[in-house]
Amino acid sequence: MATTSMERRVMERRQSTAGASQLSAPQLAESTLKRRAVEAVIWGMPAVNYDLMLQEMLHKTQGKVNEVIYWSKPVDWKNQTLTPNPDAIYLMIFFNTKDGPIVIDVPPADGGSFAANIDNIWQMPLEDAGPNGADKGAGGKYLILPPAYKDKVPDGYVVLQSDTFGGYALLRSNLASHADADIAKSVAYGKRLKVYPLSKAAKPGETRFTDLKDVIYDSTIPYDLRFFESLDRIVQTEPWLTRDKAMIDPLKSIGIEKGKPFKPDAKRTELLNAAAIEAGACLEQKYDAGFPPFFPGGHWALPALSELVEAMQSGYAEPDQYPVDARALTYTIGYIGIKRLGTAQFYLMTSKDRDSNPLEGGETYRLSVPADAPTKQYWSATAYDRQTHALIRNMPRAGRASNASEVQKNPDGSVDVYFGPTAPAGKDANWVPTDPKRQFEVLFRLYGPEKPLFDKSWRLPDIELIK
Repeated sequence: MATTSMERRVMERRQSTAGASQLSAPQLAESTLKRRAVEAVIWGMPAVNYDLMLQEMLHKTQGKVNEVIYWSKPVDWKNQTLTPNPDAIYLMIFFNTKDGPIVIDVPPADGGSFAANIDNIWQMPLEDAGPNGADKGAGGKYLILPPAYKDKVPDGYVVLQSDTFGGYALLRSNLASHADADIAKSVAYGKRLKVYPLSKAAKPGETRFTDLKDVIYDSTIPYDLRFFESLDRIVQTEPWLTRDKAMIDPLKSIGIEKGKPFKPDAKRTELLNAAAIEAGACLEQKYDAGFPPFFPGGHWALPALSELVEAMQSGYAEPDQYPVDARALTYTIGYIGIKRLGTAQFYLMTSKDRDSNPLEGGETYRLSVPADAPTKQYWSATAYDRQTHALIRNMPRAGRASNASEVQKNPDGSVDVYFGPTAPAGKDANWVPTDPKRQFEVLFRLYGPEKPLFDKSWRLPDIELIK
């Protein structure tokens, strides 16, 4: 009698099950642990990214939660956060609302301005601040409420209801130029910022600022046990969000459970290290596949997939979409969530040259920035280590920008920026040094982007190898 298709499928399932049953109970447990640990890395990437930055502050600096840390000079390679901007003054506030609401008091944009974003621990944007934020340059008191806050909120605040206790604000105090006087002016404007508990709003006192300009501040992603230690801190200190409760049991199976210590033995540590490496390789493969090109046929791309941008703008409100893979990919490259993407700033990134080859630190390249770049403030081109996505270590500078007065323009108003281990003859002012032993990537920023960028009537050409 002929075998039916249904009977064949039943036989195939039995054979598959029989193969799996040959694994011992310990082997099955190890396979499950590693599989779930890989998914935990991908799911937990933005929160771990946040925690790594927080831990650097707590353990390497005098900075504290609900205060301000800042860099009194444009950041150099010692700032090993992911793809920072070396052409602005950086200020950060790590806040925690467990003891009550926190106020971030942003000054009006007179004598300076911020491009600022306020996020929860998942780097979900709560609000933007500054001329392109909720206060529209008039200044404002941003009141961050803890989860499930029920008390009456006083008038006069921009109210931000957070679903996590922790979070942070990144404030870029804009630079007119890199001249000492303009840097000092930008720092002075940044120090008009205030942070205090709502309970002390009547007499907030002085805000404490800690300068980190000489601190090696490393929050690059570690693909080993340290990732899970960060993830455990998040689970222990923050509430479960409804959309993430499906992760409770998978995390429990790898040893991360609310209210219990995370103490993996040697064997589990080995498996977790292997899982972290595998997750990193998966994300690396996605990065290599590239983001959709911003300009047709080119390599410049917004380093965030469209499904992530849409989900974040809606606060993950779409019931049939939760792009954790796309989210993990972006937060291996950088940090911060932006509520109004494309207003205060816009980003384009590439790791390939015009011929689709990786950017090699031992070669020399040219980026020709056309005249009349569509920006109200400035553009910048910054090189980062391709592997770590941080500024290239031990380099005298990280990029070139239109707000650097020494940068030379061509007669037609365009600017040629050079990347390589040594400057081409006569081009030192426009040169960005690279490590000849490592690949690199370039992030092109436009602060105050304008319409010709978005309608693509102005186009940034690909980086070309100089042979």
